[in-house]
Amino acid sequence: MSAPNLDFRRESARMTAALTRVLGFGNLALAEDVVQDVLVRALEAWAISGPPRDASAWLIAAARNRAIDLIRRERTRLRFAPDPAGEGESTITAAFTESEIADELLRMMFSVCSPVLPEPAQLALVLKLLCGFGTREIAAALLSSEAAVEKLLNRGKEALARSGTLFEVAGREQLRKRLGAVEHALYLLFSEGYHGSGEPVQEELCAEAMRLCGLLAQHPACATPRTLALLAMMCFHAARLPARRAPDGALLLLEQQDRSRWDRALIARGFALLDRSAEGDELSEYHLEAAIASVHCAADSVAGTDWARIVDLYDLLYGLRPSPVVALNRAIAIGEARGAEAGLAALGPLADEAKLSVSPFLAGALGRFQQQAGRTAEAERAFGEAAGKARNPAEAKLFRELQSQSRKK
Repeated sequence: MSAPNLDFRRESARMTAALTRVLGFGNLALAEDVVQDVLVRALEAWAISGPPRDASAWLIAAARNRAIDLIRRERTRLRFAPDPAGEGESTITAAFTESEIADELLRMMFSVCSPVLPEPAQLALVLKLLCGFGTREIAAALLSSEAAVEKLLNRGKEALARSGTLFEVAGREQLRKRLGAVEHALYLLFSEGYHGSGEPVQEELCAEAMRLCGLLAQHPACATPRTLALLAMMCFHAARLPARRAPDGALLLLEQQDRSRWDRALIARGFALLDRSAEGDELSEYHLEAAIASVHCAADSVAGTDWARIVDLYDLLYGLRPSPVVALNRAIAIGEARGAEAGLAALGPLADEAKLSVSPFLAGALGRFQQQAGRTAEAERAFGEAAGKARNPAEAKLFRELQSQSRKK
C-alpha cells in the first residue's frame, strides 16, 4: 500500500538533496542507496499497517534517522572527523529543515549545475537525482540514447565527486551563472509532465516544475525576464491540462478539447507574467514559447487561432534555437496557417533528421496533412508508423484511431 496523494518522485528527490547536502558529492551513491532503502522500508511497513497520516514527514524522519546512523557507524569512511559533541547529527537535522533559497531541491539544482560539467551532463544529473527521471525519460527529454545518458550520468557523478564540495547558493553573480541551466532543467521537467515519454500527462511533474520556477521568480537574483517568461509559458500550458484527456484517459487533439475546461485563472496569471517579462530588452526562447502558448489560450477554437502569428513567432524561435523539434512545430503551424500542401512541403526537409526519427510526431504530422489533402492511403501509413513509434499506450491508441479513420475514408 502507498500513501494517498504522495508524490514519491518528489519525496525521493527531497531526501536525496538533503542527504547529499550533508554527505557531499563524494558519497552521492550512498545517498541514493539510503533513499532507496527508506522507500523500500516504507512500502513494506505501510503494506502491513497502512500509510501514516503524514507520509511525507515519515519519510523525511526515516531518511534523517538513517543518515544519523550512518554518521555514527561509519564516520571514518564517510570522511567525518570524530564528533563527540554530536555536531554531525546537528548538521543532519539542519539539512532536513533549512535552506537558503527556500527549497533544498532548488538549492541542489544550482549545486549540480556546476561549470565543471557540460550542460547535457548537468541536465541529466538534475533530471535523475532531483526530478526522479529514469534513464529512458532522460534520453527522451534530451533527444539522446539511453547508452549516452548512462555515460553522462556516470561521468557527471565522477566529476562532482572529485569536486568534493557543494556549491553554496550565495551571491547574485554566482546564481546568474548557473541560472540558465536550472531554468532548462525546469523546462524539461515541465515538458515531461505535459507530454512525456512515460505517461502522456503527469500533472504532478508540471506542478513541481511550476513550484520551483515560482521560487526562482520570488528570488531577487533569479527573477529575470527569462525566468518570468518561463513561468508564464508553464501557466499557459498547465491551464490546458484539464482538457487534454478524455474521461477514459484517452488523449485528445487540440480541436477535440473542451476549452471551457481550460483554467482561466492560470491563463490570466500567464498573461500577467508575460507582461512583466517584457520589461527588459531580452528576447529569449522562453519569451517566444510563452507568446506562442498565449496565442493558443487567447483563441476560442483551432479555426479561430492566429496561426500566421504563430508561424512568425516560430520563425523567431528557430533563429534563436534551430532545433529539429522547433522546425517540426513550425512546419505544423505553417500547415495550419497556409494549408495541408504547405505543411507537407515544410515537413519534407525534416525526413532525414535523426533526432526526429524515433519520435512519433513527425509521422503523425505527415498523416494529418496527408489526410487533409485527401491522400488517405498515405495518411493511413503515416499514422501506422506513428503508432509504432508511440512512447506510451495512450499515444499508440490515438494514432491507431487516426489510422482507422483514414482507412474508412
